[in-house]
Order: sequence, then C-alpha cells, then structure tokens
Amino acid sequence: MTAPISRRRFIVDGALATTGLSLLGVAATVQAQNAPEAAPKLAGPPRVLATHSYLFLNGAEIKFLEASVARLIPADALGPGALEAGCVLFIDRQLAGPFGRAQNWYMQGPWPDGDAQQGLQSRLTPAQTYRAGINAVNTYCRAQYSGADFPALTTAEQDALLAALEKGTPEIAEVHAQSFFALLLQNTIEGFFADPLYGGNRDMLGWKLIGFPGARYDYRNAVDQHGQAYPLPPVSIYGREAWG
Repeated sequence: MTAPISRRRFIVDGALATTGLSLLGVAATVQAQNAPEAAPKLAGPPRVLATHSYLFLNGAEIKFLEASVARLIPADALGPGALEAGCVLFIDRQLAGPFGRAQNWYMQGPWPDGDAQQGLQSRLTPAQTYRAGINAVNTYCRAQYSGADFPALTTAEQDALLAALEKGTPEIAEVHAQSFFALLLQNTIEGFFADPLYGGNRDMLGWKLIGFPGARYDYRNAVDQHGQAYPLPPVSIYGREAWG
C-alpha cells in the first residue's frame, strides 16, 4: 500500500506544479544563447527587513500563529517547516502594511453572503480578520477544551480543529471560519516560498526544498541542461551575504 501523502509534500508539490519553479520552466523563457549582456541601470535598492520585532501581532496572536503554521507546514524528514522558516514574521509584516489594511481592495460594500466562486465577501480587512479570527478560535477552544487556548492543545487536537475550520465548522464569532482558514493557509504558503526580503523563507528554506534558484539574473548556461538540478545556491532579491 502506498504511504499517505504528507501535508508538507502536498504543499511542496503544489508549489512546483502551479508556480513553474522548475529549472526547465525557468530556462524555457531564455531564448538567445548569444544575447548581449543587459546594460546596467540605476534602481532603488530593495528594502530589506531591518528588524525582527513584531509590528502588528500581539503576544497571544503570535503564539496562535506559531502553533498554526507549525501544523500547516510541519518540520519533517525533508527539513524545517513554516515555523522555522519565519512565516509568522512574514504574516506580521503583511498585516502591518497595505495588504493588512486592504489598501487596494474595494471595501465599500454592500456585504451580502455571496457564492463560493465569488471569492471573499467581508467587511473586514485582512488585519481585522486575523485579529477577530484568532480571538474567536481561542474563545471556542476555551469553551471546548477546559479553558485551553489553541496553542495549549495537543497536535492532534490542533489538526482536528484546523480541519474543521477548513470545512467551515465550527461556527465562530465575527468571521467566517472557512475564509479565515483559507487566508491563514494562503499566507503561510506565501511566507514559506516568498523572497526572504519579506521576513519569511528564512535561509531560503522553501527554495532549497524545491530546488528554486531564486533571483539569479542569468540562466543561459543551464538552458540545455534538462533533467539536472541547478548547481548554484539560491539568491534573494537583495543578493547573498557572501557578496557583501
């Protein structure tokens, strides 16, 4: 009997399938082997994460997310998981910025319940959704597990509750359970695979796991190397420490 696929392998395989991060997919976009070098241009340097202190999340929210992301992409034989990769810090930075404020979203209503294919229908911004959702889940846990918040549950209990949220049960106050879970899962995956510039993917753990070379500028020498792993280590948008 085939061993059941792990959550981590499911997420990793999904990243490879949907983002085109394989070497073949990257190399296929490079056409001219003898193309001239691009002329350098001046550009503003990327804003590197300057501090690892939290800007939005409070203590209880940090503990909740640490426990949650550790179950969504757990550490296993393949390597560290979302917690070790800094996904909580990534989420904090997103919630403290334009995404958290829904700065580029239409937020004027009306707010009827829409069909599933219509996407998120909520008067809450992502930051408000996280704040209300975490508080609601902890309140539910205290009522169901003798006063224990989500981080204090066993891993089996945490898994069961996350699975229930994914299905839209149980009903929790202020937020739609399924939408809250979907947002949490989406942001966890983003934090695991985004450029380290944004606080997640610490030490490029996610990229190393799937063999993604990162923001290297030139793949011409690898175009014809089909079926072979790219031999060089990944590079962030801000470069590599060894270059400094």
